[in-house]
Amino acid sequence: MGKDAETLLYAPVKSWLESCGYAVKAEIGPADVVGLRPGAVPVVVELKSGFSLTLLQQAVARQALSDQVYVAVPRWKGRPGWRAFKGNIGLCRRLGLGVLSVRLDDGFVQCHCDPAPFRPRKAPKKRDRLLAEFAARRGDPNTGGTRGPIETAYKQDAMTCARFLLSGPAKGADVARATGVARATRIMADNHSGWFFRVARGLYDLSELGRETFSQADPR
Repeated sequence: MGKDAETLLYAPVKSWLESCGYAVKAEIGPADVVGLRPGAVPVVVELKSGFSLTLLQQAVARQALSDQVYVAVPRWKGRPGWRAFKGNIGLCRRLGLGVLSVRLDDGFVQCHCDPAPFRPRKAPKKRDRLLAEFAARRGDPNTGGTRGPIETAYKQDAMTCARFLLSGPAKGADVARATGVARATRIMADNHSGWFFRVARGLYDLSELGRETFSQADPR
């Protein structure tokens, strides 16, 4: 379907550019589509039957010809298709590329973003959480690309509290003082791991699961 789809994309994309005041021709040098109008930089459009690394590489290469480079692909189908398409729009924004989708049934063209320099929005709160987790994490217990549970600083603190309770019930304040885990009471009260239970107000012990887990030689 590849080349056939690209051919089907051309007429709608040409009509869309012409409606914007451009004179349009196909296959000019390395470019699939070129649009020109007086007083404006050339518009270059790369056509493909779907998003791919090849499409993005070609479109980035065309930025040597013009700052106005678009990619055009057939319109997505279904929610999964839209989710994938939306992710590719974000990637194209970061590359400074515009994105067009073409509904092949009727030739409808939608512009999802125009080419523009990408300025990432900073997220100070997320950065602060990242730095806090890095500082709180003891050692480096995980491997890059870990699949499954991650040993976070929170989990490390929960494990420390659980090991302390192997000797018997204790007050949250006593656990915090003995282990250095300032949030010990909150961890045991929240009990996300299922390792703890409250014996009485402010007094905690290991659950059956917790005692079974931490009585083993390797608690992980």
